[in-house]
Amino acid sequence: MSRDLIREVAAEFLGTFVLIAFGVGVVAQVVLSHSANGGYLSINLGWGLGVMFGVLVAGGVSGAHLNPAVTVALAVHRGLPWRKVAPYALAQVAGAFAAAALVFLTYREAFAAFDGGLRQIAGDQGTAGIFATYPQAFLSLSGGLVDQIVGTALLVIGVFAIGDGKNMAPPGWTGPVFVAALVVAIGVAFGFNAGYAINPARDFGPRLFTALAGWGSGVFAANGGWWWVPIAGPIIGAVLGGFVYDLCITRLRGAGSAR
Repeated sequence: MSRDLIREVAAEFLGTFVLIAFGVGVVAQVVLSHSANGGYLSINLGWGLGVMFGVLVAGGVSGAHLNPAVTVALAVHRGLPWRKVAPYALAQVAGAFAAAALVFLTYREAFAAFDGGLRQIAGDQGTAGIFATYPQAFLSLSGGLVDQIVGTALLVIGVFAIGDGKNMAPPGWTGPVFVAALVVAIGVAFGFNAGYAINPARDFGPRLFTALAGWGSGVFAANGGWWWVPIAGPIIGAVLGGFVYDLCITRLRGAGSAR
């Protein structure tokens, strides 16, 4: 691995770490306080701000993908070398895992006060949902897959637009703010079904942490084996979103300018 790639991978690790620390942290605060310290809106704002600061941390080094689905979409549609995809994705998952561990360490006494030290996945004292996404009881696996495809497609359409210098791309210093606003918009519009993971690392890294930190292997068996949906759905959605943006905007740009 070259020195430049090591630097980029380190940036993806730290940027994702910052994102997940704020995102999982705000959910922990809401759940463990029984909603006395925040609610659904604060969760959406916390995730959006986490994205903003994660992008500011890593953007100048790696582009701040912070999401394996975005990395794959950039490889498919924007010429990112495929040799970078696996190292970036591993760094993103590792950053998310480390951030989940940090949140648990910081709130460990609050967890004990909430559940008496008995880690539960679901129920009144369930806390696994602080770290990873779990679907509503009515949502099927196929419905969840659609949910994740739609949310991530919208994410990538927005990200491609924000970064498109030939469209109405915002000034560089405001880019992270617009990305944060995009994530908040997805959360307030499409968060009900399953918590809008839209990011395989965001879900899998913290889920793996819970499996090892007391919640057990049930975090992978829960809801009919839901765990793979926030991995497959975002990757499919990200590639689809990039295709739609290029089909409607990039490829028709020449035809529009010729009129």
